[in-house]
Amino acid sequence: MFSTAKSSRVTAVCAVAIITMMMITEAAAMPKTGKTHKKSSDGAALETVSLQLDPKALANQRHIRLLNNASISPWTYNVTNDNTLFPPFLSEARCLLRGCLDSEGQEDLNLESRPIMHQVLLLRRIWTAGSAHYHYRLESRLIAVGCTCVRPVIRIQQ
Repeated sequence: MFSTAKSSRVTAVCAVAIITMMMITEAAAMPKTGKTHKKSSDGAALETVSLQLDPKALANQRHIRLLNNASISPWTYNVTNDNTLFPPFLSEARCLLRGCLDSEGQEDLNLESRPIMHQVLLLRRIWTAGSAHYHYRLESRLIAVGCTCVRPVIRIQQ
């Protein structure tokens, strides 16, 4: 039960990461005429690549069973919206219990609910001053994609 929930969530997050990486790879393979070179404030060379996002190129979403309420460590999602990011909506899991549900559906504090963390890649849209174009910067963010049960770590102090 645990591995199926984790596997489905990890598969969905990996699919988004792969699509993002495919878009970045495609953008890097574009003709060199779309590139501009600039220097940052510390003197490092910055390379800007034109990026065209085609919504038709994204894979169709198929129905995915919601696992957040079927888990013995249930969670809810907090959805944030940032129009300067691609994708603009980001869902992050928040564990609902300190413990985990037992076979009767009661919270068992002998186990702990902990978030499952996953690193995702995002594109940040940045307005280019003095131009009518945006450019995108790749960012990495660590987000909670679900919750799981773990044994608590007990440290005996002497």
